[in-house]
Amino acid sequence: MTTRSYQSKGGKRLRLFVGEAEEWQGKPLYQALVEHAWQHGIRGATVLRGIEGFGPEHHLSTERLPDIAENLPLIIEIVDSDERIEMLLPVLDRLMQRGMITVSPVEIILAEERAER
Repeated sequence: MTTRSYQSKGGKRLRLFVGEAEEWQGKPLYQALVEHAWQHGIRGATVLRGIEGFGPEHHLSTERLPDIAENLPLIIEIVDSDERIEMLLPVLDRLMQRGMITVSPVEIILAEERAER
């Protein structure tokens, strides 16, 4: 039989807003951002693809119209402790030439299964 225990701690969530067509050193920017997070030991990262949006230049990108669907919005969410996020921010800032980063406090709940004896 197994039981599950939960551990809660504070942390931060980064949301990085970039365009799908953005690149860094010949590869998609979102891929480079996730790889750098992974290399820095970050607990988790996810890339979400938007179906419509616009950025600071107000150029609309939408799946609905193929002519303007080439640079759809992406959101990369990264979650970890305050310390690890603060350590990662300067790295991400160097990679992103355009885009936006938001930082929000979060409560991280970790589930752990244990075998009972």
